[in-house]
Amino acid sequence: MFGLSGEKLIILGLIAAFVLGPDRLPGYAQKLAQFVKSIRRMAEGAKTQLSEEMGEEFNDLDWKKLDPRQYDPRRIIRDALVEEGRDLMAAKATAVSALNEAKPGKVNKLADGEAAPFDTEAT
Repeated sequence: MFGLSGEKLIILGLIAAFVLGPDRLPGYAQKLAQFVKSIRRMAEGAKTQLSEEMGEEFNDLDWKKLDPRQYDPRRIIRDALVEEGRDLMAAKATAVSALNEAKPGKVNKLADGEAAPFDTEAT
């Protein structure tokens, strides 16, 4: 939780005990407990409201699939490139088969010294 281990929490508790003193510490601990309880109530209320609004879809929803920590950008990019590669290979195969099926037309050979045809609009 926020990079806090048990040792760090104990140290924070000791610092709070020294700073607040034994007189105010129980009151602040009670306020902290009330704050945590109110946060839990709000979370449960939001969950209840969401389940009411979504209806039966809410029960079938797999929350682990929606966890952003499971997404690996490297895997997503690799999958996209593999899919793009498959599409490229399919297009290449189609082009090669089209070229193989095309029948060459009549080839006009140039006579010695004859200039090749030149299209002035193409350049």
